[in-house]
Amino acid sequence: MPTKFSKETYLYWYELMQLIRQFELKAEEMYKMAGKIRGFFHAYIGQEAIAAGCMTATNPDDPFITAYRDHGLGLAKGMSANSCMAELYGKATGCSKGKGGSMHFFSAEHRFFGGHGIVGAQIGTGAGLAFAEKYKGTQNVVLCFFGDGAARQGILHETFNLAMLWKLPVIFICENNNYAMGTSVKRTSNVVDIYKLADAYDMPADMVDGMIPENIHEAVARAVKRAREGEGPTLLEFKTYRYKGHSISDPQKYRSKEEVDEYKEQDPISRVKSTILENKFATEDELKAIDDKIGGVVDASVTFAEESPWPDESELLKDVYLDQNYPFDVD
Repeated sequence: MPTKFSKETYLYWYELMQLIRQFELKAEEMYKMAGKIRGFFHAYIGQEAIAAGCMTATNPDDPFITAYRDHGLGLAKGMSANSCMAELYGKATGCSKGKGGSMHFFSAEHRFFGGHGIVGAQIGTGAGLAFAEKYKGTQNVVLCFFGDGAARQGILHETFNLAMLWKLPVIFICENNNYAMGTSVKRTSNVVDIYKLADAYDMPADMVDGMIPENIHEAVARAVKRAREGEGPTLLEFKTYRYKGHSISDPQKYRSKEEVDEYKEQDPISRVKSTILENKFATEDELKAIDDKIGGVVDASVTFAEESPWPDESELLKDVYLDQNYPFDVD
């Protein structure tokens, strides 16, 4: 069966999605069974196709910013499993020095700007990043991710207005997994097709199947091209699904097991695996070797986190308050 994308792209998608899936499953195990991870924990399991498709449609220097379900996108941007697992453990070697935890992954080196715990806060911050890129005259495009719940925040409308007015190079991506915590979109808004919110600002928008990385890539590539040409933002609504609860403590009483199982039949990793096998891009044994390699990377990240030191007490106020040697006059 001929494909639009290369063997290398499918193998990249498969390996990346497996890394995200296995990392999340191992982290969940360390949280529930070993008690090694504390605080909030929001798994990306089921939504891996979005991370995969976005990566192949963008450049490494394009900034990503998202909400608190951030592990998968952080790994996709190149943050090491070691630094991510150590952050979940609260260790000094974590990507946020052990101070951010699950919801506040960050890496300027990898152009990943969070990880934000306040619902919708990253929408305005994402536009700010895009303003900075435009001001500096770069060709970088910001991908700003948020959930269907954040689409109910007023900051979305304020940001959309300015982003269109100033033609900012930003793609607003709504990862619509059907539930804001435990509340369905239908119970919170008369507008259930979130991409239509862009109409009020004459912003181009589209709704895409978020379980298919091919579709994700094509939609993001179109929006990126438009932004790089100076034509401003796009809103993309990716219809996706999280297999786990909103957070690790969620009993999920608001949806049935049958509903979850129905979505699992559309599993993005299984789909990509089938395409790889059908086109003889790799054999079952070669894919198993990838799985085993990823398993080794994830296991090693647990060992790294276990053996890493806790943050020193001297770090308590660093990166929180303004340093007295700040170079500008702030009086």
